[in-house]
Amino acid sequence: MNRARRALASGEILIFDGATGTLLQQRGLPPGQSPELFGLTHPEAVRTSHLDYIRAGARAVTSNTFGGSRFKLPPGTDVTALNRRMAEIAREAAGDDVLVVGSIGPTGKFVQPMGELTLRELVDVFAEQVRGLAQGGADMIIAETHFDLAEAKAMVLACHQVCDLPVAVCMTFEGLASLTGTTPLVFADTMRNLGVDLLGVNCGLGPAGMMDVVRDWLARASMPFLVKPNAGLPRLENGRTVFPMGPEEFAAETAGFVDLGAKVLCGCCGTTPAHIAALARAVSGRPWRRPEAENPLAVTSRSRTVAVGGAHPLAVIGERVNPTGKPVLTAELQAGELSEALRLASEQVESGAAILDVNVGAPMVVEAEILPRLVQSLIGRVDAPLCLDSNDIAALTAGLWAYPGSALVNSISGEPGRMELLGPLCKHHGAPFILLPLEGRKLPVTAAERLGIVERLVDKALGLGIPKHLIMVDALALTVSSKSEAALACFETIRHCREAWGLPTCLGLSNISFGLPARELVNSTFLAMCMGSGLAAVIANPNSARLRETAFAAEVLRARDPQAGRFIASYAGWRSGNGGGAAVPGQGAGNAAGGAPARGPAATLRQAVIQGDKAGLPAMIEAALASGRAASEILNGELIPGILEVGQKYEHKEYFLPQLLLSAETMRLGFDRLRPLLADASEGEGAGRIVMATVEGDIHDIGKNIVCLMLANHGYEVVDLGKDVPAERIVGEALDIDADVIGLSALMTTTMVRMADTVRLRDEKGCRARIMVGGAVVTDAFAASIGADGYSPDAVGAVREAARLVGAARGCQSLETC
Repeated sequence: MNRARRALASGEILIFDGATGTLLQQRGLPPGQSPELFGLTHPEAVRTSHLDYIRAGARAVTSNTFGGSRFKLPPGTDVTALNRRMAEIAREAAGDDVLVVGSIGPTGKFVQPMGELTLRELVDVFAEQVRGLAQGGADMIIAETHFDLAEAKAMVLACHQVCDLPVAVCMTFEGLASLTGTTPLVFADTMRNLGVDLLGVNCGLGPAGMMDVVRDWLARASMPFLVKPNAGLPRLENGRTVFPMGPEEFAAETAGFVDLGAKVLCGCCGTTPAHIAALARAVSGRPWRRPEAENPLAVTSRSRTVAVGGAHPLAVIGERVNPTGKPVLTAELQAGELSEALRLASEQVESGAAILDVNVGAPMVVEAEILPRLVQSLIGRVDAPLCLDSNDIAALTAGLWAYPGSALVNSISGEPGRMELLGPLCKHHGAPFILLPLEGRKLPVTAAERLGIVERLVDKALGLGIPKHLIMVDALALTVSSKSEAALACFETIRHCREAWGLPTCLGLSNISFGLPARELVNSTFLAMCMGSGLAAVIANPNSARLRETAFAAEVLRARDPQAGRFIASYAGWRSGNGGGAAVPGQGAGNAAGGAPARGPAATLRQAVIQGDKAGLPAMIEAALASGRAASEILNGELIPGILEVGQKYEHKEYFLPQLLLSAETMRLGFDRLRPLLADASEGEGAGRIVMATVEGDIHDIGKNIVCLMLANHGYEVVDLGKDVPAERIVGEALDIDADVIGLSALMTTTMVRMADTVRLRDEKGCRARIMVGGAVVTDAFAASIGADGYSPDAVGAVREAARLVGAARGCQSLETC
């Protein structure tokens, strides 16, 4: 067994190392230079930094490769060779008794549809690093400071593709969600599905701020977890970035995670060998006890998780994105159009579907092309996790490569070779799947026949190394009008799967009543009886009021709705025959986690911006212009109010970065179309001129790019100088264009001090531009300490701050009066 896996399986609390940037700076690393490139020319500085942590009591050292991807290094750098060398240096210091953990940080890029990279391309980027780290002697790979679920998934896929080393993944949260809207529970479920060895949280917060993240994990913490806090929040003192927590205070607070079941403790920004030594003393002799957690089947999107089975509410899988019997949907899919599919998806989520079944199988539809396109469109439209439904293995493969979370696959049958092809694919992507008890052409009518097939398929899956928590069984509802025992066979199949094998079950509801009158009555009664037998999920039309009523009432009777809370909240005003109108229980508070609401068809231009309807907005603008509406009226009366409402939703955590970006891009489409038609050019330019840049030495630009997009959408003239920009160029550009505002961004504590250079040079040159700053490590107090005129923690706030600062630059007597 790999020595890292042995250590993770032991009953010992493991102490990893702390931050390396400060130690390397003490040994000559210039501010802003790449630590990885510095390590190539100064290997002894890296080696002695590792040794400092080993002497402090660290059982593992982390390679100097956090920024070692092709996107963070100069063009032409041999990425694999650099990572290999850094791992070798760590190995030399660690010897045989200390673990070497290969570090991989975020690339600064987004995958489609938020960015331009495909998931496969991002996997290839990470594979270059993983290959070098494995060759250099790493015992484990760790992804650190990741904030997007798709990128974290890509890193795991790269590890599994290149090597068999244990994998740890750490996500950075702002409160209880990442920058792109992933909650701790969504992250935990997705990583569990992917087979990650160690779950982690790092950076962004001190120990106290991470407590709620870890508590959210405990329901699912079946794998060991790691906690890597900062030494408090940074502040600037005498021109230096400092972290306020001393070693003893840091150790006392971080040691508290042992009581919650943490396996690995270590330090992020601001921690030193002294912090790690104090932490090692604080936990010395304390044993690790793995937390007791359930291990349910879970289907996830970027921001929502749906647990299926056990005590969790019935998961309703919306069935209507399926061209069978839908001529409008069929015609659109054949033409490559997705509008009707998106409408049906939004409608079902609004009716309470927990998961959406997505099927594009129709004559003359190339599923392998249309399914991934629809998946990517749905990612920005709804938060509900998806179920990919196809008999086409190429289509399922393409769909899984387009999805950021853990999609459900419908289905794997006993058809020869299907498990061997689809099973490993689902395991690789961490995709739960529905096991369909069909072999050959004969339908298994009795429960015994079905259970025999299920047992053979489960044995085959387990033999392929597929974890049991990825498997759900279809109880196979046949038509009761022709096979009178069909329902009884379902009940027995459901009970046996639950009681004997611990497997959740689902079924397609409508089959049971085919050929009968009052089908909805039969369906709802059948559903109640299946739930009584332990049914975990149902593929059905969530728009049915009778279905909703039956499901909610059955949850109370099955003791899966404590104190009937969800039932009372939904049906307190119910009267017989009024249809109820509540959502189905699969969207109940116990089964879903965060996320923005579904975005239905837009009726107005304002709604199109709010809902991010990029496809529909252009035609709506043309129709508005054709009706005689002025460009200025459309802009000021519809588009701008829409993007302002999006900003409010973002601030209130109703929307997250994916929704913000989609709406901002929709707004930009509209603004670009209207700009030439504005009667007075000043309408699009009068808001102000702003120079934006990421400061010298910092190569992170995601946050800055989002701010630029939002500012442009609000009519500002934005000059984006890019990343790693010296103060001389920033101030020079501001003078050249007579800018009102300079916006500065930094992600690293080692480069945030460069913001002060721009403030000083602005004052020396007599530039009138006001300066606003932002970035993950920047705070309001830091902004004030360097003399910046404004600060914003996010893009929405930056737009508001820009308005205030433009007013100040254009004539207010003081900032306070603007």
